[in-house]
Amino acid sequence: MINIALCIYSAVKLKLIMQKIVIFFTLIQTFSVLGTADLEVGFYQDSCPNTEQIVRSTMEQHYSADLKIAPAILRLHFHDCFGCDGSVLISSSSSEKTSPFNAGLSGFEVIDDAKNRLESGCPGIVSCADILALAARDAVSLTGGPSWEVATGRRDGSVSSALDTFNLPTPFDSVAVLKQKFLAKGLSAQDLVTLTGAHTIGRAECRLVSYRLYNYTGKGDVDPSINTNFANILSMQCPRKGSGRNLIPMDTGSPDVFDSTFFFNVVQGNGVLESDQKILDDMSTRAYVRTYAGFDQAANSFESAFADAMQKMGGIEVKTGSEGNIRKVCSVLN
Repeated sequence: MINIALCIYSAVKLKLIMQKIVIFFTLIQTFSVLGTADLEVGFYQDSCPNTEQIVRSTMEQHYSADLKIAPAILRLHFHDCFGCDGSVLISSSSSEKTSPFNAGLSGFEVIDDAKNRLESGCPGIVSCADILALAARDAVSLTGGPSWEVATGRRDGSVSSALDTFNLPTPFDSVAVLKQKFLAKGLSAQDLVTLTGAHTIGRAECRLVSYRLYNYTGKGDVDPSINTNFANILSMQCPRKGSGRNLIPMDTGSPDVFDSTFFFNVVQGNGVLESDQKILDDMSTRAYVRTYAGFDQAANSFESAFADAMQKMGGIEVKTGSEGNIRKVCSVLN
């Protein structure tokens, strides 16, 4: 009996040790993915002190000419920041920009413009990755959303391959898959919901929605999670035999204003993208949706959470120090 007890004790002790080892390596992986510790607020204070003002003024100029620039820049930053090194900006026959997962990305001219202005006064100092991170912050604040301190010091990547984009989240992913993709980058289920809230500004093409209206399960049916009245509205905007290129607001009522109404719409069954609507159905994400929508507590909690999540995302797999380089032209590898 004593030997059996000792065996049980040893097995339990071994299990506890193994659990601690798993937790340890999970933490190590998270810190290796999120490199914010290597970045610094005010990194260019001495080398190029007007960096943030130049990026801001560039954004203001382009935004005043075209409101669509704000969501375009925010999306560009998202697609770059599953490894924030400016690699999505590269133009070549097989770069990330050519991937179907990056179809429809725009706003590159804004980053190029800011880079040209910075190069004229601070040649070879400010990275394209940092310009994009700063511009994304300004895109949110220009549309009425929060602002936050952007830690800088990123270096630009020296590789850009379309093959590296297959880990990007898509509107067709289940919540389970989305959570896996976010977790692999050190982001939580709450981060997933919070960052999905970026869809409070911008528009989506009908091709990303039409299957929900006309052939959801391959039987000519409608996605049952869509509010019936909203489905009728979408059908008028996205006709069955249309080109699929019509643009529809992702946040009904305020597509050009950064606010929490996106989440209220989701709760009402008015989410445009399937992945937007499905975050209400998953037990691990539903509470955050309802909170941000204002049902469980103050809706303004979304803005502070979004700023925190953007700072967190902005540190994913960054290159710093001697890694990477500073591009002379954002669309061309050095």
